[in-house]
Amino acid sequence: MVLEYRQLTREALPYSNCAANHAANDDDMNDSRPTTLAALQAAGYESRSVKDELRANLVRKLQSGEALFPGVQGYDDSVVPQIVNAILARHDFILLGLRGQAKSRILRQLVEFLDDEIPILAGSEVNDDPFAPISKYGRQLVEERGGSAPIEWIGRDRRYVEKLATPDVTIADMIGDVDPIKAARGGHILADELTIHYGLLPRANRGIFAINELPDLAGKIQVGLFNILQEGDVQVKGYPIRLALDVLMVFTANPEDYTARGKIITPLKDRIGAEIRTHYPADLEIGIDITRQEAWTARRGTCVEVPDFVEETVERVAFLARNDKRVDQRSGVSQRMPITLLETVVSNAERRALRHRESVAVPRIADMYAALPAVTGKMELEYEGELHGADKIARELIQQSCSQTFDVRAGGADVEDIVAYFETGGALQVGEDAAAGACVQGFETVPGLLELVENVGFAPSAAGDGTRAAACELVLEALVAQKRISRTSSGYVRAPHQGPPKGKGYQGFDPGGGLKL
Repeated sequence: MVLEYRQLTREALPYSNCAANHAANDDDMNDSRPTTLAALQAAGYESRSVKDELRANLVRKLQSGEALFPGVQGYDDSVVPQIVNAILARHDFILLGLRGQAKSRILRQLVEFLDDEIPILAGSEVNDDPFAPISKYGRQLVEERGGSAPIEWIGRDRRYVEKLATPDVTIADMIGDVDPIKAARGGHILADELTIHYGLLPRANRGIFAINELPDLAGKIQVGLFNILQEGDVQVKGYPIRLALDVLMVFTANPEDYTARGKIITPLKDRIGAEIRTHYPADLEIGIDITRQEAWTARRGTCVEVPDFVEETVERVAFLARNDKRVDQRSGVSQRMPITLLETVVSNAERRALRHRESVAVPRIADMYAALPAVTGKMELEYEGELHGADKIARELIQQSCSQTFDVRAGGADVEDIVAYFETGGALQVGEDAAAGACVQGFETVPGLLELVENVGFAPSAAGDGTRAAACELVLEALVAQKRISRTSSGYVRAPHQGPPKGKGYQGFDPGGGLKL
């Protein structure tokens, strides 16, 4: 049956999209859409491939200036243009990147480039196009019922299929297998196409099929994907079945697995149109924005105020870890580290505020040490790192982060009076669970400390005790990192005395007593 048809626009299918009356008019919406093949033809619907559909909607978004990937930051000048080029070229593509680089989020947002709804033959497992069905079920339905063949409308979310590649994934999972129950109930022989239970890939027909961690797929599964991309041929239990699938295939992978270990077959790699590399935030400000966007800091029932210098210090921990030789850079340091670290820091501040019945929970530097599990669990260590231990490395990263934040914001500030206080025997006991007011009282005993945090803008005169306490802790932690003072489990004391360096005039212990043995 040959049908002439044109593109069916929203105006050709008059139904309301308004959220206010969506539920009330749901039945009217369903009634207004074509429900049979003849009605769909009369309405002028025009089929198009999923890649043409994605391209057309992308062009519309580009022309209107809409955000292409809302919530994905730091990729506007690198990753996003390459994805746009791949879609405009109608290419399948793969995102190569380390963990925590928004690869899966980007793939899932591709759904927004699909039409709101498309028609399929009712009851089809593979989203058969009413005008060009690919399954035997769809072809028989059109042949038997003609223009009265029933039509069903599916939303864009049902057209996205995602699978995490694992070594135990089988051909049956991805492509399909013979279903003996179908054969028995329908009275079909096992070689009949109607006995097939379709896998994930055919069910993604006329949609997007995403595979995360592609190299983890077994070689024979990759061969099956290659055949689909190249020929559209599928073999189930030795029976050749021609399925002209209309699908955009997208993948994610770790660069090391993809390029170095040879876990992906060359013919499949050759058929993937675009190889796009993702990356971690290049600028600290972008990283802070991402963490602020993703971290859950607005706690119900508790007022939380996170000082900007605490946000910066948290983010710097991840940036420092990504450049630390003791951390395995091939594994990467996920952007989830600063996100979970900030959430845990806020939780510790919330716990303290509830205990002391404070009206506002303000995270302090001490809360970062209480959140060490959020750091150590996000790092894979090299051999040297294993010798030092994850806990020690995490503490050093926090101290270095405090030092960098202080240097950037208050570099050159006079801290000699503060250091002199500890050098002359002064000590300061500040517990991480101490109330903000008690901490400020303790910091008042250190000459020039509160004046310093006010002068450099950490804690203006109108700031509350929580912010002032957090600012003072940042200054002291920076001095600890610079070895000007020392930090103990109970507070801050003078730095340990450094003996004279070895060299000229050095009087060290000579085990030989000066004798040449």
